Amino acid sequence: MQIPLQITFRNMEHSDFIEKSIREKAAKLERFAEHMTSCRVIIEAPHQHHHKGNLFGVKIDITLPGKEIIADRHPDQHHAHEDAYVAIRDAFDAARRQLEDYVRRRRGDVKYHESEPHGRITQLFPAEDYGLIQTLDGREVYFHRNSVLNADFDKLEEGAQVHFSEEAGENGPQASTVHVEGKHHAV
Repeated sequence: MQIPLQITFRNMEHSDFIEKSIREKAAKLERFAEHMTSCRVIIEAPHQHHHKGNLFGVKIDITLPGKEIIADRHPDQHHAHEDAYVAIRDAFDAARRQLEDYVRRRRGDVKYHESEPHGRITQLFPAEDYGLIQTLDGREVYFHRNSVLNADFDKLEEGAQVHFSEEAGENGPQASTVHVEGKHHAV
């Protein structure tokens, strides 16, 4: 970190043990994102209105290039936060998840879902319960009546647009599922 870790205690006495726990957890966060500019942690005990059942609040503010991450755990969110260490753990867990997401986005590790292949039906053989799909790249893919979703095989026509899941069959490529394109599916 370019700016040293800042720890603030509010409405409570300073604790070396709590500070040590915060420093250890902050050091672990730096392993996820070595470009952290600063990290500020505020641990707060509520005003002492109750004799027992006081819940601790923890706020972590992390600055990174082009991003600020705030993990906030308020006392009213979880009764386990009667223990300062539990409140600290939960806040750092939330900060770690946000840091992991930030690092994934910076690396470009974003999930992309491959779309199913598209094509059109070129031949139908209703008596034999199968047909052929011509893919956009010109290949022919076999499909069986049972592969067509919603029992639409009898409604199929040659030229119908479909998308499908392809797998290797005994005699070449075959479609394991065939979805007939409707007005809501663009090819």
